[in-house]
Amino acid sequence: MATRSTLTRAETLVERVEADIRERGLKPDDWITNKEELRVSSGMARATVNEAVRLLQDRGMVVPKPGPGGGLFVAAQHPIVRLGRTLLSVEDSSSSIADAIEVREELEGLIMAQAATHRTTSDLRELRRLAAAIEEATGDADRFIHRIWDLHRRIAAIAKNDVLRTTYLGLVEYVESRAVAATRESTADDPSYFAHRIELHVGLIEAIESGDVGLAREAAVRHAHRA
Repeated sequence: MATRSTLTRAETLVERVEADIRERGLKPDDWITNKEELRVSSGMARATVNEAVRLLQDRGMVVPKPGPGGGLFVAAQHPIVRLGRTLLSVEDSSSSIADAIEVREELEGLIMAQAATHRTTSDLRELRRLAAAIEEATGDADRFIHRIWDLHRRIAAIAKNDVLRTTYLGLVEYVESRAVAATRESTADDPSYFAHRIELHVGLIEAIESGDVGLAREAAVRHAHRA
C-alpha cells in the first residue's frame, strides 16, 4: 500500500469509503452515501470528491445511481472485478514487481489501441487536463508520479474490453502501491526525468487523439519501462 504521505487527497477519500464499506459490512447494492454528503463530511472540494468516485468506479467498488434515493452503492463483485483485485494478493518481491510491470506494459499496447478507437471529445479533454496536472507537478516527485498513474487509469477507462481494462487496472494498482517509493528516490534529484516523462505521456495522448491504432501501439512501446 502507498504510505499516508504519498496518497493524494482523492486516494485518501477512496480509502475512507472502502473502510466504511468494510466496517459497516455493506453488501452489493447497499447504499453507501452520496457525493454531497461525502463532500460535507470530508471537507474536500467537489473536484476531489468526483475524482475519488471515479477511482472507486475504476476499481469496481461502487456504482453511482442518479435520481431520488440515488447516490453511491456497493458494486457487485463481478468475476472480472475479482480477477483484477486478486493481483493485489501477489507476494511482494522485486521480481514480482518486475513481472507485474512487464505484463502491464504488454497490455498497454492493447489499452492504447482501444483508447485510440473509442476515445470521445470528452475523453480527450480530460486526458489533456491530466497532462497539464502532470506538468504542473514537475519537481514534486510524489505528486508527479501519482498524477502519471491517474493518467494511465483514465486512458484505461476508455477501453471497452472489460477483461483487458480490469486486468490492466489491477496491475496498475499493484505496481503503483509497491513501486512509488523506489521511483521517488531515483528521480527526486533528476530534472531530466520530469521532462522526459512529460514528453512520453503527451505522446500517448497525441497518439490516442490521432485515432490511429498503429500510432497508439507505437507510443505504448516508446513509453515502456524497458525502452
